[in-house]
Amino acid sequence: MAAFTLAQAKNLSQDKLTNFVIDEFRKSPLLDAMVFDDTVKPQGGNTMTYVYNRVKTLATAAGRALNAEYTPQQADTEQVKVDLKVFGGSFQIDRVIAAYEKQVLDLVQFQLQQKTTAVRSLFQDWMINGDSAKNSGVAFDGLAKILKGTSTEVTLESAALLDLSSAAKVKENWQSFLYELRQVEKLLDGEPGVILVNNDLFAVFQSVADLSTQFQQTKNELGTQIVKYGNATIMKMGDKPGTATPIISTDAAKGTTDMYLFRIGLDAVHGVTPEGTKEPKIYLPDMTRPGAVKTGEVEMVAAMAVKATRSAAVLHGIQVAPASTPTA
Repeated sequence: MAAFTLAQAKNLSQDKLTNFVIDEFRKSPLLDAMVFDDTVKPQGGNTMTYVYNRVKTLATAAGRALNAEYTPQQADTEQVKVDLKVFGGSFQIDRVIAAYEKQVLDLVQFQLQQKTTAVRSLFQDWMINGDSAKNSGVAFDGLAKILKGTSTEVTLESAALLDLSSAAKVKENWQSFLYELRQVEKLLDGEPGVILVNNDLFAVFQSVADLSTQFQQTKNELGTQIVKYGNATIMKMGDKPGTATPIISTDAAKGTTDMYLFRIGLDAVHGVTPEGTKEPKIYLPDMTRPGAVKTGEVEMVAAMAVKATRSAAVLHGIQVAPASTPTA
């Protein structure tokens, strides 16, 4: 079974623009940390399906008396199929500017950067909100759908809401916040490596980091700010592509938001790509071909697999903004 990270894909590439695009994807700490399994082959020429067994309950062990048998018990799994999805975008450049070589190169790189940012945001959006049953199945199923109704979906009761909606409330409730975080962590089958949040909750984590010794704040090689709680990297999911709409929303009325935690690995949460594909693909405008308008594209073929339901969790109901006051 082959597996790779985007950093490893960059090491295998000799193309400068491809490496530039890979680095743009890696500016997302989530995608930089993600492991991809490149084992999927086309089936019948028109679909690419990844089939795996998702562990739902673990195996048990017990003692036995002499001359007695063990009580049979098996780990419970279900077979899951995920179709790889094709996503990306294109941009166009008029050939008139081809006379200005530096301008062309700068413009192509700019458009590649902008398009890659959008593709990166789309993958992150699908990781949370994707639903293969909607919009003609263009997306893969995300964590919100996969975790719904499982033992690792936790909702804080309204009476026990964590109010972190102001500096004063953060100072008052930050220890309760970390307590609830640890309660969710212990539901997992291992230590989480990733905590996904929106900008509101990320700001709360930064404030809590000022009060607690359990956090580390650094920058990675690409200049991205990294906040770590233990061994888990706290990641801002940002906005949906081309919009100012957060991928993980904050409820306007209640002021509450969600937090996702998971392990990354081939036995946990990981990405899936076609066999032999180790990087996003770019298609550059060809200024030597006929046609007034030249087209470039950025494209990725991938999906997400969750090998064990207990490798991921979600905590609903964290209050990061004041609740709105109903009007009469």
